[in-house]
Amino acid sequence: MTSPVRVIVAGAGCRGELHSSYASIHPERMKVVAVADPRKFARTKLQKQHNIPDENMFEDWQSMLERDKFADAVLICTPDQLHKEPAVAFAKEGYHILLEKPMATTAEDCVAIVEACIQSGVMLSVGHVLRYDPLIRKIKELIDAGAIGDIIHIQHLEPVGYYHFAHSFVRGNWRNEAESSFALLAKSCHDIDLIHHWVGDRRCVKVSSFGSVSHFQKKHKPTGASDRCLDCPIEEKCPYSARKIYLNSVKRGHTGWPVSVICPSSSPDVESVTEALRTGPYGRCVYECDNDVCSNQIVNMEFAGGVTAAFSMVAFTEELCRRKTTIYGSKGELSYDGNEIRVFDFLTQRSETQRAIQHTVVGKANRTFSMAGHAAADYHLIHAFISAVANNDPSLIRSGPEETLLSHLLVFEAERSRLEGRVVYCEDRKPS
Repeated sequence: MTSPVRVIVAGAGCRGELHSSYASIHPERMKVVAVADPRKFARTKLQKQHNIPDENMFEDWQSMLERDKFADAVLICTPDQLHKEPAVAFAKEGYHILLEKPMATTAEDCVAIVEACIQSGVMLSVGHVLRYDPLIRKIKELIDAGAIGDIIHIQHLEPVGYYHFAHSFVRGNWRNEAESSFALLAKSCHDIDLIHHWVGDRRCVKVSSFGSVSHFQKKHKPTGASDRCLDCPIEEKCPYSARKIYLNSVKRGHTGWPVSVICPSSSPDVESVTEALRTGPYGRCVYECDNDVCSNQIVNMEFAGGVTAAFSMVAFTEELCRRKTTIYGSKGELSYDGNEIRVFDFLTQRSETQRAIQHTVVGKANRTFSMAGHAAADYHLIHAFISAVANNDPSLIRSGPEETLLSHLLVFEAERSRLEGRVVYCEDRKPS
């Protein structure tokens, strides 16, 4: 294709806005032509950023499908439980799909999405953004090149971050399974996917998992604490204080995530954030919320050939989502701390280190976009998808339908193990 890839956006929240920003960096490669979101402020914000005409503004994604196909692809960034219906519907209309993770909140819905995309002959890219991180890609290259021999065992940790967990999984959108999904799916399907990716074509044969809701419970509420942080006499002594996390941040001039999330109808400032904390969900005491998702969980896996893996997710960390991984091989050991890869060779007893390269991309109007850390992965995800659509080449997508479905099914099996309190043999259950 010589003209920009035309995309429509279903869901104008954080991820929808982030993916759409690629059009500001590379207007010659991608053009946002329509947006759907029930929130007027969110969709209007994208309209202004991308000069979208009024006739292409929609309150719901269903209205987009009342028209004949008018774009090449759709970015589906709706809430987790609202992934399956738009994904299947847009696939049937011939739209290539970038679908935010998780694919869906049930194994059956994940299967239905993949089947619809295959039957319609459209490309599906799932937002496993870590697959596109340059250093994580390098880990896979080193494994495949035999740098550490045969994989024997993988240890992988996701440190969520104490205030991140309080924001997203205690007060926020992913706090309650009935309204979103369980934590292993919502937060850590990334990580199970990476483990599945690193072990290659080996099938997981059995899995066990343990986890619970720790600390963020009414019985741990400090004596004298109020139900809302702005009225709490002991708020200054609480590390999870909404005043500290949001209001003090905006007073220092920080209006990005997570402050940007809590004001759905306006830009964040001291007045709007104060009102949000006084009346909205993000101002609640963390010990008085309706959260029921795990704050710590472990998953143990055995793959064909005896390869084992152990994954840990924990909320109570200083680090914010900076994964730590050690992969033990027959000829060496590979470690990754989110910033560098170190490979130790058993034969030579020497180590080599590779660090992340930080760079920037200059977009339209000389606006500079940082490409360090997670931002680099975000950029490479949408870049790969747009390149795949432009060149009609699905091989450019690193998180396509079949392999991503397998890793999602493994997540569901792990959660089944936790709930049933037993080892699950993965061949026991197949979605209908």
